[in-house]
Amino acid sequence: MLKQMEGSVAVAEAVALARPEVICAYPITPQTHIVEGLGELVKAGKLQNCEYINVESEFAALSVGIGSSSAGARTYTATASQGILYMAEAVYNASGMGLPIVMTVGNRAIGAPINIWNDQTDSMSMRDAGWIQLFCETNQEAVDVHIQAFKIAETLNVPVMVCMDGFILTHAYERIDMPEQAQVDQFLPPFNPRQVLDPAHPVSMGAMVGPEAFTEVRYLAHHRQLQALEVIPKIAAEYNAIVGRDNGGLISTYQTEDAETLIISLGSVIGTIKDVIDDRRAGGEKIGCVAIRSFRPFPIAAIREACSKAKRVVVLEKCFAVGLGGMVASNVRMALATQPLPVYNVIAGLGGRPITQKSLHKLFDQAAADSLEGLHFLDLNHEIIERELERERLEGCSGAVAENILRGIGAVAASKV
Repeated sequence: MLKQMEGSVAVAEAVALARPEVICAYPITPQTHIVEGLGELVKAGKLQNCEYINVESEFAALSVGIGSSSAGARTYTATASQGILYMAEAVYNASGMGLPIVMTVGNRAIGAPINIWNDQTDSMSMRDAGWIQLFCETNQEAVDVHIQAFKIAETLNVPVMVCMDGFILTHAYERIDMPEQAQVDQFLPPFNPRQVLDPAHPVSMGAMVGPEAFTEVRYLAHHRQLQALEVIPKIAAEYNAIVGRDNGGLISTYQTEDAETLIISLGSVIGTIKDVIDDRRAGGEKIGCVAIRSFRPFPIAAIREACSKAKRVVVLEKCFAVGLGGMVASNVRMALATQPLPVYNVIAGLGGRPITQKSLHKLFDQAAADSLEGLHFLDLNHEIIERELERERLEGCSGAVAENILRGIGAVAASKV
């Protein structure tokens, strides 16, 4: 059914179609509209046989989710930014216990300084926590991937994090083709937990494990992620056969068949990249892009195959590891370690900075000429950086860096020190 709707509301309806039995809700921008929408569906009786639990924190949200999933309930929650940091212990517990929880992350920058706009640092902070991480380019993809996420999680007994760019997707209105309930019921059977807390058959969950077995436990978590490399595409194909949309899987490609320059990225920026590629293709340039849909497990073989004919790769990402560089790029370099081609790392869009077509054209010009440095920050204001470094040299310490920069550019938000 075609509807014009906000991304968050669309995700709420999609989650409801999956018939969750427990929803653990705590508001944090920009995911709040998702749990609000689900609350309205429960209150109106449109989502039945579901317990909607308001909790006091993000840590409580996932902790309650761990309890409900352990008791055999299909469980859902959502978070963003500082919220996922606050629930970090529970994030590791959920995967370590093998609980098939689905959680939306409305991607948002992490402070300090305070920033509520989009980048992907929050999800990336939990990239090695044992969750499957699926990234969405559009709201239609977010709808379809959320429904698939429940089946992926319950097939593998692994929690799944569905990541969608905050505000850019969560608050954007666009046309959505919402699946019918009958289609989702055909695709997603009732939850049949492999392990469940039952007083009639007592078991221990989350038990203490010492050095004699901890390595084996962690290896099996790795093994489940490797299994997911086969399960994710299979489930995407099953969904496509019922609903008729090829959204999901490990990666998607665009104009890659003869591409000499390949852009690799993830999330909503892929749409802008495709527009720029179309412009450059019209001028005769051989350029294409690869969208990473599954960041965990990382699709090494799929990336390697997609890049097999390229002369250069540009990894554009909305996050980076301070002191090292891009997190996505380090994974791509590992995948392409046996292929002798340059991999340029571009950091862009931090804290919601716009990634414009003009900037991408300039960037791709540099890439085609192989004049990019290994680590490049798109649209970095070098004047501001030099001014702050000079202040540090003169004063011996920089003081409040964020406030200094805001004052230097005349921003209204600057505060007094």
